[in-house]
Amino acid sequence: MAEQDKNLEKEEQEKKIAEEAVEKNADGDVSAPDSASKAEKGEGQEEALDRKKKNRKEDKAYKEKIDELEDRVKRQMAEFENFRKRTEKEKNAMFDVGAKSVIEKILPVVDNFERGLATVPEDEKAGAFADGMNMIYKQLIGELDKLGVKPIEAVGKEFDPNLHNAVMQTTSEELESGYVAQELLKGYTYHDMVIRHSMVAVVE
Repeated sequence: MAEQDKNLEKEEQEKKIAEEAVEKNADGDVSAPDSASKAEKGEGQEEALDRKKKNRKEDKAYKEKIDELEDRVKRQMAEFENFRKRTEKEKNAMFDVGAKSVIEKILPVVDNFERGLATVPEDEKAGAFADGMNMIYKQLIGELDKLGVKPIEAVGKEFDPNLHNAVMQTTSEELESGYVAQELLKGYTYHDMVIRHSMVAVVE
């Protein structure tokens, strides 16, 4: 009987030890996943922060690149606009130089027309020939006027070295000293540019 009691007591001890071991293992099994999940969660947050920082750096780099390209495009557009204006100005200047050269060659023809018309006798001015020549002269002057060629006003105006070329001095009872009394050769301008100075006589 005593033997049997010992065996029962031993079995109970072994059973208790086994239960404690099971509980211990159970506690370890439960706690292990919690620790792992916490570690994984921490690692996930760290990776998310790293990705966020990386994205911010990439966004900043892209923005800087875009700003650089926009600045380059603006500079190129400004350079092109300056080039276009400069080319247009040079083209106009070349056209004016060419036009001036042609006009200078036409002006002696105009001078000869005026001299010819001035020598027509009074009794022939109403004739068909003189009338036709006068019409041609007016047409020529009209076309020059459309091109921007204007005669320089001289007689009765104060002498201006930018417009007049004084070739002689004279006296006048009507005009003050320094004023143009006579025009010897008519001068012309082209778009405010002097093609030929007026040759004048100036009052002393």
